[in-house]
Amino acid sequence: MGRVVGIDLGTTNSVIAVMEGGRPVVIPNSEGSRITPSVVAFNKEGELLVGQMARRQAVLNPQNTYYGIKRFMGRKYSELSEASKRVPYTIRRDELDNIKIRCPRLKKEFAPEEISAMILRRLAEEAERYLGEEVTGAVITVPAYFNDSQRQATRDAGRIAGLEVLRIINEPTAAALAYGLDKRKNERILVFDLGGGTFDVSILEVGDGVFEVKATSGDTQLGGNDFDKKIVDWLADRFLEEEGVDLRKDRQALQRLTEAAEKAKIELSGVSVSEINLPFITATEDGPKHLEATLTRAQFEELCGDLVSRLRKPLQRALKDAGMTPFDIDEVILVGGSTRIPMVQDLVRSFIDLEPNQNINPDEVVAMGAAIQAGILAGEVEDILLLDVTPLSIGVETVGGLTKKVVPRNTTIPVRRSEIFSTSENNQTTVEIHVVQGEREMAADNKSLGRFKLTGIPPAPRGVPQIQVSFDIDANGILQVIARDKTTGREQSIVIQGASNLPPSEIERMIKEAEEFAQLDRQRRERVEKRNRARALADQAQRRLREVALDFGSQFANRYRQDIDNICKEILDALEKEDDRRLDKSIADLEDVLYELNREARLQYKQEEGEGFFESIKKTFMGDDEEEYDWRRQRQPNPRYGNRDYPANYSPRDNGDSYPSANPPRYKPEGGYRIGKKNLSIPYENDWDDDDDW
Repeated sequence: MGRVVGIDLGTTNSVIAVMEGGRPVVIPNSEGSRITPSVVAFNKEGELLVGQMARRQAVLNPQNTYYGIKRFMGRKYSELSEASKRVPYTIRRDELDNIKIRCPRLKKEFAPEEISAMILRRLAEEAERYLGEEVTGAVITVPAYFNDSQRQATRDAGRIAGLEVLRIINEPTAAALAYGLDKRKNERILVFDLGGGTFDVSILEVGDGVFEVKATSGDTQLGGNDFDKKIVDWLADRFLEEEGVDLRKDRQALQRLTEAAEKAKIELSGVSVSEINLPFITATEDGPKHLEATLTRAQFEELCGDLVSRLRKPLQRALKDAGMTPFDIDEVILVGGSTRIPMVQDLVRSFIDLEPNQNINPDEVVAMGAAIQAGILAGEVEDILLLDVTPLSIGVETVGGLTKKVVPRNTTIPVRRSEIFSTSENNQTTVEIHVVQGEREMAADNKSLGRFKLTGIPPAPRGVPQIQVSFDIDANGILQVIARDKTTGREQSIVIQGASNLPPSEIERMIKEAEEFAQLDRQRRERVEKRNRARALADQAQRRLREVALDFGSQFANRYRQDIDNICKEILDALEKEDDRRLDKSIADLEDVLYELNREARLQYKQEEGEGFFESIKKTFMGDDEEEYDWRRQRQPNPRYGNRDYPANYSPRDNGDSYPSANPPRYKPEGGYRIGKKNLSIPYENDWDDDDDW
């Protein structure tokens, strides 16, 4: 089995981490960043882009660029607010009221789980590149207040991505794991998690390796994106008032407004004033229009006052469910990039009266906690026990459409609870068990998780039969409901792994399509890389040709110039005509020619280096001046050779002519050594004798 990783699948950004050496390590992506934007896009060639590359082209390709998908997972179209539908891409409903995201570039529609699966698959590929081994399992985090439908949608996304999802854990719980890994003293921790699209608050007791969640609360439709939308609306309303144009109706203008709003929000966390300039935001009959605005921190806080108020209620509810007061909290951990907003930090300080702990990176701590949980499941981490809770109450529908809660919210899991029910009519032989999740009194207002029937009940007056309904929730959050007639012993059960919006057949289809799409995506990427490599190789060959011409002369380079020029023309022609087979052959031919050229160049370099070495030795010991060289060889005149100044035993036959050669003569002084082409040495100075022959 391959490695198991921890993944924080965020609304705005996603992070992947793994346990190495007993510590969680965040894995950087191929661009060198430790966080990957949760953005998916399809470019004009239909190629899949994920992360920063997808984000860069969002303005020019808004209909085929998808972000904030996490808010749509596990939900029905009818559950969406108008504000959440206001995105540059197209969202529609299908015949089952499920959400579908339209892709004009590919002329098809995707479920939110499929888009999330593309992000998960890319994160897994980055991990495999980093680790050098296959990644098969994952622990994926979700907001603590996600219901079973949303949790199952996250699990489905992991399956579609080809991962075995070993555990779904709450984001605040994961953050507490990362924070308290080395802590041994007992503490009560409040985790305040405000991400891009969701808000959670959890209260935990940590000590001696035990992490027990006491209570959790939150809002799955409140996050940093909502703060961005406040700025977008402020800018759009100003422009509408000044120019009479609603920029929210233009997809590209809306995308530019969204990006500018996010940048302004980030700037206002460090400075008090942010300048927003968007030239050529739109055009009218009067010409192009520009947007210029100045947003102060005071204005921003005034715009977002209602959002901050929405943060208070989950805080109060979590403390109440845990049976604590703000004075009982020992530590506050801020999680999520939106907790950098000063007004959010001020809210936490005023409510808890503690300075928040900012020693850990709020963007990475959740993924690190998920990696720790993965290490626990893989046996790499020991002596840690995690006790999580159910975020919402689970019960059954009773007579009159009322909800009878069997497992209240914030119940520690794993848990098993049961209740006794009876029939509502005389001689009733069948009962239908309708399982719901939520805090509302009426079953219709809560989330339906599933239905099943118990048959074979003996006829009896209403209220007489005793039917025991048991709820069993394991550590993975998988719910099993069993209904048993105590009179006959008959029983019927249903396993609810979350109320997924996707039927099993649809999930299997998506898994198959994801595999096919991944293969097609690899082929497209390989084709693009091959074409880029061909162009680069042609440029490299021409550049190498110029280099050797400068080093060894044009005569040396001309031996290869014609072959390289012809093959480069062949490559350009194959690229233009998109002839992959011809391109492969041309690349191979050019690589062969380049190999021969480089081999000959290396030999030439070696030869020149060798000659340079011998010449340097001669100059070192013989001198650089030619006159000095002649002086050292000056001897007694030899009348046999016209009184020329040669050594006494020198013969012109040694050089094949009657004149002294330009090359040094061969001589062997007594007690000295031979100077030749192969053996280089120096005559001893005391061996020179003007009176005797050598």
